[in-house]
Amino acid sequence: MTDVAVIGAGPAGLCAALAMAQCGLPTAIIAAPHRPAGDRPDTRTAALFNPSINLLKNLGVWENYAEACAPLTGIRLIDDTGGLFRAPQVTFNATEIGSAQFGYNIPQGPLVTALRQAAQRAENLTIIESNGARTISPDKDHVEIITAEGNSYRASLVLASDGRNSITRQAAGITATTTNCNQVAVTCTFAHSRPHHGISTEFHRKAGPLTVVPMPENHSSLVWVERPDVAQRLLGLDDATFLHTLETNLQGLLGDLSNPGPRASFPLSHMSASSMGQNRIALVGESAHAMPPIGAQGLNLSLRDVADLAELVGNAASAGADIGSEALLISYGTRRSRDASERSFAVRTMNEALLSEFLPVHLARGASLHAINAFAPLRQAAMRLGMAPPRDLPPLMQAAPLTPPRYGLPIAERPMNL
Repeated sequence: MTDVAVIGAGPAGLCAALAMAQCGLPTAIIAAPHRPAGDRPDTRTAALFNPSINLLKNLGVWENYAEACAPLTGIRLIDDTGGLFRAPQVTFNATEIGSAQFGYNIPQGPLVTALRQAAQRAENLTIIESNGARTISPDKDHVEIITAEGNSYRASLVLASDGRNSITRQAAGITATTTNCNQVAVTCTFAHSRPHHGISTEFHRKAGPLTVVPMPENHSSLVWVERPDVAQRLLGLDDATFLHTLETNLQGLLGDLSNPGPRASFPLSHMSASSMGQNRIALVGESAHAMPPIGAQGLNLSLRDVADLAELVGNAASAGADIGSEALLISYGTRRSRDASERSFAVRTMNEALLSEFLPVHLARGASLHAINAFAPLRQAAMRLGMAPPRDLPPLMQAAPLTPPRYGLPIAERPMNL
């Protein structure tokens, strides 16, 4: 029996396991064996805002990982829809809100490696390598997990971080609604002759955004959203033709392009769970919510799940309360549901405004960007809201270094019997 079991070892799951262990709670994470990247490494990146970077710092991950990341000093929006009423170019600068950068663009492959290494070093944390959980059975005072290898484990609280098709969410009896966007994101990295100056640029196009995000030196990562048939053609192009096509669509922004990394594609959809937790199971990350990569909301939202849940669970444990109680899971849902639903609505609205053929929608979108561009207070409010909800951040996302008592009273170390 352990206090917390985490199912899923992506960035959100690994952060959740480290956060629970940092609270002094014996924690186990069920994870697939970690394998080298091989010939086709994961070249996806994610833009993490400053509160999420603080979380990585407070978990002891950032120091040895920062060199692989690039600071994001600005965000530029360019209307490339070809409409009659073109919205103005808008650039958000971090200095307008008193910060050197909004955050950093981070490569996901190295992030998972850094988190995995931190998990191997962490006290109170055990990694259970497995081909996956097969049976998850909630009971009155525990959840039983049986892995593909037939091994059985019990935990007072289980964190579901096993993705959009989460079997852990299903075991909790939580339903989810999924809407297909009929769009595909093509991703890769590339080099360019002109500097990016730390500015991430989104070209707003009728099929969806084409976004280039800074990486170290003169390199950038690409998220190119297209209709499925166009995305398939882009994936089939040879490197030279693909770079020429991309260069044309970037309108010379980054100069000559070279050294493309492996291309990958991901179908886009919206997914929302009906609850953030019940039956001793809490949902974290894409087991609870998923959305297209617009506005850099996805992983930032997932890490806010981790930070809020860690605060609630750590305080409950310090008070000697049941960390898997229905009351705690309801409190977690109350904290997280509004943030998740508002971000999902905003991303859906922005995406559908690009896809819509309805002229008033384009007029409204253009008017909004004109207002943001013209009025500095409105622009600054939009920047702060985009980075974090308008409330106090949980301890894990605050800039000051954390010690376990920040969650409440220190917790005595307890042996882990899995």
